[in-house]
Amino acid sequence: MSFWRSQIIGTGSYLPARIVTNDELAQRVDTSDEWIQQRSGIRQRHVAAEGETTADLATAAALKALEAAGVSGSDLDLIILATTTPDDTFPSTATKVQARLGMHRGAAFDVQAVCSGFVYALAIADNFIKAGQAKTILVIGAETFTRILDWEDRTTCVLFGDGAGAVVLRAAEGAGAVTDRGILSTHLHSDGREHDILYVDGGPSTTQTVGHVRMAGKEVFRHAVTNLAAVVTEALAANGLEASAIDWLVPHQANRRILDATAKKLSLPVERVVVTLDRHANTSAASVPLALDEAVRDGRIQPGHLILVEAMGGGLTWGSALIRM
Repeated sequence: MSFWRSQIIGTGSYLPARIVTNDELAQRVDTSDEWIQQRSGIRQRHVAAEGETTADLATAAALKALEAAGVSGSDLDLIILATTTPDDTFPSTATKVQARLGMHRGAAFDVQAVCSGFVYALAIADNFIKAGQAKTILVIGAETFTRILDWEDRTTCVLFGDGAGAVVLRAAEGAGAVTDRGILSTHLHSDGREHDILYVDGGPSTTQTVGHVRMAGKEVFRHAVTNLAAVVTEALAANGLEASAIDWLVPHQANRRILDATAKKLSLPVERVVVTLDRHANTSAASVPLALDEAVRDGRIQPGHLILVEAMGGGLTWGSALIRM
């Protein structure tokens, strides 16, 4: 018996040209390079230029992913764009990208799960392929997250950056074995009771303003270590695998201490964790595909490698995907 599998056939990413270092931030808020690096592991972040929108970042990453996959926009059946910082309240930013890529059929829509957004979008795309409703899907994570930061709050403004990453999925038949290339499984969770530890204090239905990020850092850290370890274990158990089978962990890039704690719980050497946090900061829904594309393009991730992606974000939301490249 054969099964439809979602294979990653191309990756791409884009980072804005402007780089803001910790030293530069220290000139506008009460902080220092040492303070930021000790608490997060971040050295710098990319910031979108004036007039540069989430759709711009998403389109640039998408074009690179399409090129790597050897397909064009007209070949796509579906675009799913994960973002917390859309260009407009409506329509979706995905439809703007759809028009720019010359895709005139199928559908395009946004997904909002904050930092878990790309994993959520990947799971949705995988299920479309498994159901036989789409064969070629573009999944994007894109953020201009610096637009929703309070630049007087040193506990949050130093942590985030802008960027976009994308993957192209294509349906392929497989036997359903863990040795088959493609997405082996996805696992999604949320807990709305924890809304107040990470949120934006504004929105169209409440204040008619965008608002700024508010975060209870210690509580977020505690939940992140617990939830990410659990969802990673869940993914391995679902596929009958041990942590030693993982070639690469591609985590959401939120905090170096969270990355190290997750690797430790998996007994995974830090050398097998893809880390871009120091250079990209936390790019929310863009962080996982940005890290994935970097590791694919520099040759660390090879065809046949087993990779585990995971993320946690406001909501709270969290999830993972186990993928044979």
